Amino acid sequence: MEENVKIKVENLTKKYGDLLVLDDLSFNIKKGEFVCVVGPTGCGKTTFLNLLSCLIEPTQGQILIDGVPADPKKHDIAFVFQEPSSFPWLNVKDNIEFGMKMKEWPKEKREKRADEILKLMGLEDFANAYPSQLSVSTEQRMVIGRAFAMNPDLLLMDEPYGQMDIKMRFYLEDEVIRLWKETGTTVIFITHNIEEAVYLAQKILILTNKPAKIKEELPIDLPHPRNVSDDEFIRLRKYVTDQIKWW
Repeated sequence: MEENVKIKVENLTKKYGDLLVLDDLSFNIKKGEFVCVVGPTGCGKTTFLNLLSCLIEPTQGQILIDGVPADPKKHDIAFVFQEPSSFPWLNVKDNIEFGMKMKEWPKEKREKRADEILKLMGLEDFANAYPSQLSVSTEQRMVIGRAFAMNPDLLLMDEPYGQMDIKMRFYLEDEVIRLWKETGTTVIFITHNIEEAVYLAQKILILTNKPAKIKEELPIDLPHPRNVSDDEFIRLRKYVTDQIKWW
């Protein structure tokens, strides 16, 4: 096993009948790495995510976590989707504790972790509020906190800010970076927003048009928080845009 490799994807291929959607994808993700996946619309990003989450089976190839086949029974794989997915009957703190309860963490450990996450996400004042009392962005912050709370082996994020205005997106992106740095979680973040990918990622996987292959693995070596008007940021954003345009 290569040093520090958390996720190893080997020859990942998915067909639906004769339709080839993903074509022989192989890549590694290091422990604690933040990876964004971009590609043309309809290139198979969601299929890719569903395979990584073990919701569907590959036609060929495998996904290894810590050297063994990915298995939701064995590994903690957490998700954040585009629509907030809170439990409306639970308050914010209980929502954050939900996964830990499922995994039967002791009460004291659960509460301590939930309090840490509430503080990190600036949600302390909302601990006893219910999702129906929250704005969409506050609810999504809670959902993101809940996902990170578990210290998952892998956190998959599927366009979690798709619905939000630009100012709110940047605010939430900064929150995610802070949580990611604090927890050391390995994150795969799917987005069609190139600026978002360059703002967040340590590495961008650029997919081709369907059937999707990996066109390029692009390291982004800029310190966080990033300045979107910085020359190197603009250069990288243009480069990724061109790579997608000219598949």
